[in-house]
Amino acid sequence: MANDTEPTTPDIMLAFYRRLYPFKSIFAWLNHEHVPTKLFTHREFAFTLQGDVYLRYNSFANADELKKQVCTLNPTRFEIGPVYSARPRDKKTVRPAAFSPQLRELVFDIDMTDYDSIRTCCSGADICRRCWGFIAVAVRVLDRALRDQFGYKHLLWVYSGRRGIHLWISDREALELTDEQRRALVGWLTVIQGGKEMHKKVNVRLGSKALPPSLASAYKMLEPVFHDLVLADQECFATEKGWEALLHLIPDRDTAEELREKWESRPKRSSEDRWQDLEDAIASKRSKGKANTQASLIAAKEDIVLQFTYPRLDAEVSKHRNHLLKAPFCVHPKTGRVCVPVDPRTIDRFDPKSVPTVTQLLRELDSLAPPESGAPGEHHSDWERTSLKPYVDMLDKHVMGLMEETRKMKQKTDLTW
Repeated sequence: MANDTEPTTPDIMLAFYRRLYPFKSIFAWLNHEHVPTKLFTHREFAFTLQGDVYLRYNSFANADELKKQVCTLNPTRFEIGPVYSARPRDKKTVRPAAFSPQLRELVFDIDMTDYDSIRTCCSGADICRRCWGFIAVAVRVLDRALRDQFGYKHLLWVYSGRRGIHLWISDREALELTDEQRRALVGWLTVIQGGKEMHKKVNVRLGSKALPPSLASAYKMLEPVFHDLVLADQECFATEKGWEALLHLIPDRDTAEELREKWESRPKRSSEDRWQDLEDAIASKRSKGKANTQASLIAAKEDIVLQFTYPRLDAEVSKHRNHLLKAPFCVHPKTGRVCVPVDPRTIDRFDPKSVPTVTQLLRELDSLAPPESGAPGEHHSDWERTSLKPYVDMLDKHVMGLMEETRKMKQKTDLTW
């Protein structure tokens, strides 16, 4: 993807903010209502300007005020923070004790960098349809876990513009989580742990006991993906470095040594063949009367599948309410791609290279005749006339669900009176 980028310039960014950025949709998403509430007016916005100047604690009364400031500052990107107890722009005039984060979407960040040790097709900042498979399966697993185990409904997945994906959860229960509750929730969902020097990064059970029910459910989804992505596509165990990484995860030294001898004598074997060798070795333990060894190897095999396919979360992003995260529909400065929403139901078909770039969108606008109605120089809905439209429509559909939820909550409150 390195050759398929269109870096941005200040002029391009200013045209994008003036003509294409969906400020009204972003306002509605953060505010949950048509009329401004504290969910928006007490919300922190942080701007990154040209030359890496960083402006924090900005806040706005409505979408038009936000748009005006963004067009004035022309940031390379801007980030969204929590809802504070006072308006962030008044931070210097309120007592420190009266200024604290109150509400915040529960957010997650999955970055392809965390898969560099296992993907074989790309490295560094590059990404392609093949290694996107790691992100796709992470989205499917995490989306299901958060809906089924925690009951969240309002999940917005947003492509980061380069090599990752962000998740914003806007359910009221998620907004109200304390930092301590967020840490506990992320801890529950974290399976892959340990730095580069650690071979075994999955430690979710005692000995060879069965996987916890939540992970057993994820494993059923991940096992076929492991065969298609890790073995057939990425060929993670085809090289000596790859198969040695696999052998480090086998707890029985005799089995590991037998496989090493076999693979060194037949270095051309595919990853699928090597995995079959491991499965055959596990099956042979029963006939040799080594049931305990077989049980530990079966458990190790399941852990290996999890280690190569389970979501790798950047836990620090999710643990604190005051963490800032890039706003949807910002533009990645190096690729020029817009950070668009993604449908988790079709994530397997998503291609990062198909995401529109800001220069492409402006070319689309320039090739069209000007709209017949509207004041000259006003471009509130020009995105409707470009390939950005399906992505803004996706956000607007998500917002409708949030607004309906808010309407029901208000109705319920009115009835209690």
